[in-house]
Amino acid sequence: MPSFRKSTATSLALLSLALQNASGFVPSSLTPSVASTTSSTKSNSIVANLLESRSLETKIASTIEDLTEDIYQSYGEESRTYRRTVYTHEDWVKHRSSNRFFRNLLSFANSGIYKSLFKEVLTTTSVAAFIVVWNMLFGEYQDFQSVTHNGPFHDSVIPILALPLAPFTLASPALGLLLVFRTNTSYKRWDEARKNWGMNINHTRDLVRLGTAYYDRAAVSPERAEEDLRRLALNTWAFVRCMKRHLSPVWEDEDDFQKELKEKLPLEQAEKIIAAAHRPNRALQDLSTSIENLPMHFMRRDEIHAAATIFEDNLGSSERLLTSPIPVFYSRHTARFLSFWLLLLPFGLWGPLGDSWNHVNLIPAMSLLSIFLFGIEELATQLEEPFTILPMQGFCDKIYNWCMEIVSFKPGDNGMPVYYYDNYNIDALNGSVGGGSLTVEATPESVVETEEEVQDDSTMAIVTDEVEVAEPEVEISIAEPETSSMVNGDAEKVDEPEKKKKRSAVRRVFGNFFGQ
Repeated sequence: MPSFRKSTATSLALLSLALQNASGFVPSSLTPSVASTTSSTKSNSIVANLLESRSLETKIASTIEDLTEDIYQSYGEESRTYRRTVYTHEDWVKHRSSNRFFRNLLSFANSGIYKSLFKEVLTTTSVAAFIVVWNMLFGEYQDFQSVTHNGPFHDSVIPILALPLAPFTLASPALGLLLVFRTNTSYKRWDEARKNWGMNINHTRDLVRLGTAYYDRAAVSPERAEEDLRRLALNTWAFVRCMKRHLSPVWEDEDDFQKELKEKLPLEQAEKIIAAAHRPNRALQDLSTSIENLPMHFMRRDEIHAAATIFEDNLGSSERLLTSPIPVFYSRHTARFLSFWLLLLPFGLWGPLGDSWNHVNLIPAMSLLSIFLFGIEELATQLEEPFTILPMQGFCDKIYNWCMEIVSFKPGDNGMPVYYYDNYNIDALNGSVGGGSLTVEATPESVVETEEEVQDDSTMAIVTDEVEVAEPEVEISIAEPETSSMVNGDAEKVDEPEKKKKRSAVRRVFGNFFGQ
């Protein structure tokens, strides 16, 4: 909550100016002569005073500057950086420890929430203390021997300050509903923001994994493959880092953002992202370009693009949370309801707490009630904008480390066999075609075929009748079965269905190979 002192000073200063100029808006039809005279006199006086002395203007400017400084440097804002926790197993053990109740009680005075409520709690406690002193003066009081005496102004017409408790009891359920809705809605916003970043973490790993697994390493040199995959990982990280900067305050993250981009990305690319009006969009476009540059079948690229599209959805959801708070009239009404309820509650508790010495229990009771009830509203306010309490920098660092590790994996580097089924016919390799075996040796260079192409907007079908192999050679050898049946001294010819199977196997081999 804003500082009562500074906001009150600003309000009083502005109200003073408004009251001085109010006569200028008196309807002339009601009091023509008085209104015109008063208006001209007051206006001239105000202008003369403002021209002669700028002290009021200086005070207002100073107050506004202090308010701005209070916004940026208040304890509540500074403490948000310490709430970006990422739990480990050790943290969970401490979190559910049986000593947590005593630990939380002992750390009561160090709570950031309660420290940020100091002014609000002080105000309500001061009201309670004022009521105690007032009623001792105008009512009755007890001395140290608990003997009751009339106050100095007991016979005055001025009454003691007290209200019945029934109105507060009736209003309590409504106030509770307002606070519950406020906190639940704020928590849902935090939960949605955390899920958005969880989706970012999951799909960055998934995207880089798919790119690494689908990459056709036979089509390019090892150096080119390493560079393409490294670029894919860096562009994936660049998007989430731009998203983090997009959702963070300028004064907190801009310098670190530019430094990180220039260290990890090519300088020209980093400068283009920094200069972009919407940096995440530019980073996502670079990621799409790096996906398009990967040598693989277009259907596999489409699958990777689908994973990248989820980033745009997460970004849009996060932007909605950042730019659209809980309706401000609801938040304001809740804050006003709570403030008036707590400021007037000492009047209602004066009678019920009369058993204590001079009703002094009213003061600590109001302090605790103010801490806990204002604390609920403060929790909701802190959760409402979730991004500056989420450990987004930690998420980005982990994404970078994981993506760079994934692209360092190479097929077969752990001793596992690697089969490229898209380029081979498994049945033929197992020797199931005509009782023979099929051996395919192919390199990623161009292979010339006599073919008939049937092409539409999205697919290309290749129908091959005859095959002519040029450099590099693709050798196909079909071993004839060693045993054969003899009919009238001649080997029995392979029937027509067997020939069709062989031709079909050859078509599948080359169709899959060139489809890559």
